[in-house]
Amino acid sequence: VLTGSLSTLTRSQAGKLIVDNGGEIASSVSKSVNLVVVGEDAGSKLAKAQQLGIQIVDEEAFLKMLKSN
Repeated sequence: VLTGSLSTLTRSQAGKLIVDNGGEIASSVSKSVNLVVVGEDAGSKLAKAQQLGIQIVDEEAFLKMLKSN
């Protein structure tokens, strides 16, 4: 799940990176989601991910994760 405004990527660019690296994109946070990428002004999706204990990363950490694959 992507939430908030990313500073270096558009949502479509971030989504393409996720899919190109074998991931799937969900539009809402649920128990089946394993990662939420947060940008500025993240809202209810961030709160729900925290409530469910889902891993949360910012844009910088997300990009580092992709480089390590």
